[in-house]
Amino acid sequence: MIVTLTANPSLDRTVELPGALARGEVQRAVAVHQESGGKGVNVSRALVASGLETLAVLPGADSDPVLSGLHDGGVPFAALPIGQALRSNVTLTEPDGVTTKINEPGPELSGEQQEALIGLLLERSRGASWVVLAGSLPPGVPADFYATIARRLRSNADGTAAPGIAIDSSGAPLAAALAGDAAGKPDLLKPNAEELAELAAAAGFANVYTADQLEADPAKAAQAAAAVVHSGVGAVLATLGSKGAVLVTVDGAWFATHPPIKAVSTVGAGDSSLAGYLLAATQGGSAQDCLRQAVAHGAAAASLPGSTVPAVHQTTPDAVTITALQKDSQ
Repeated sequence: MIVTLTANPSLDRTVELPGALARGEVQRAVAVHQESGGKGVNVSRALVASGLETLAVLPGADSDPVLSGLHDGGVPFAALPIGQALRSNVTLTEPDGVTTKINEPGPELSGEQQEALIGLLLERSRGASWVVLAGSLPPGVPADFYATIARRLRSNADGTAAPGIAIDSSGAPLAAALAGDAAGKPDLLKPNAEELAELAAAAGFANVYTADQLEADPAKAAQAAAAVVHSGVGAVLATLGSKGAVLVTVDGAWFATHPPIKAVSTVGAGDSSLAGYLLAATQGGSAQDCLRQAVAHGAAAASLPGSTVPAVHQTTPDAVTITALQKDSQ
């Protein structure tokens, strides 16, 4: 069982444009797709598509369109009613794959609601192999929310094996995952290139690389990810857009690429990559196996419209090429 927490879920509406976005002009959409979303929700959706047992934990009333979408999509969930409507996000996609996102902030969660959400997660994640803490945090929630949950999950294990903890977020919540003690740090971080640059700086990495430099040079990405691992994180899966992905653990570093695909929408591609990694991990795969499936899942997701997630049979892991890297080279 893989449990996901999405503290700030959304109803994701993707609008496909026939050409480049023209600011200030009227344009007609080619197609419109609507899905229940948020990073953790997307991971659960991808796991369900591949036949894995999962549970999405999130705030929201049963009547909310986000939860109705999960019900209709066959995604198991446990929800905490908060007396407010969940947010809606809009994504505009252009024919060449360029994506523009407009995300609402989401409803504010009180301290009591935050504690209740944590309690619901602790209750429903007993016996889980992984818990994924993903996405932005809604207004009113402190930046160290995920780090606090990681500590609570481990103390809640009561002598049994604690679940693996994966965090996929950005900005202050992602930085806070590195700032605390070992109990608050995840077993897996899934940043993109921009987030990896920020994490490496927070971890005291001596070199200053931009996101473009990390995407262009996997060796630099491995060095940056290694700095994060040295700070106490179990592993870093850094997705580098169309360039592939880098995985760094305490045991090694690897770079994976997939043959070029026609990108239709990159919405949720990173979430699908994380789902692919966890799929392989739960099946006992090696680090390279997990990286291979992560890249295959990400590529498949980018080739699908809107925030559609691929099933494992739609992915091509055999097409992925993996290269070992020197993670500590300067």
